[in-house]
Amino acid sequence: MSETSQNWRELAALPGGVAVTDLDALWHSSEPVRAEDILGEWKGSAFQTGHPLCRALARSRWYGKTFVSLAEAKPLICRAEDGTLFSDTALGGGGEASLWNIEFRGEVTATMVYDARPVFDHFKKLDDVTLMGIMNGRPDLVLADGQHFYFLLERA
Repeated sequence: MSETSQNWRELAALPGGVAVTDLDALWHSSEPVRAEDILGEWKGSAFQTGHPLCRALARSRWYGKTFVSLAEAKPLICRAEDGTLFSDTALGGGGEASLWNIEFRGEVTATMVYDARPVFDHFKKLDDVTLMGIMNGRPDLVLADGQHFYFLLERA
């Protein structure tokens, strides 16, 4: 197991949550990924940083994301009361998303661009089946006390 792979597992498992500075260091040490290489279904989870989206996504029963093609991405796959999965377009502001290769923090990496909101999810590779995500965009929509939302995606 690589050092980066081991590090993210330890950070995700911290019972008291994880510091954003540790996640920024993990992001910096991780490998960019191409949009065309992440197509498929992904199960999501939040790094517990205290960001309000950690609680909001749990309440919405967020399951993960599905990247059907570069032009069709489903950012908010949620679990219904009956256990089925669905794309919650209302939660996403009335739309879904697309995938692009966009520069973020000095590197070009896979980025999901929301259709209905000025929001971007940037991704980097942690290992062969795991991505780290950072939600970016208009500050009043994505930042909490100046901090981004950090999350994980694992191939479903």
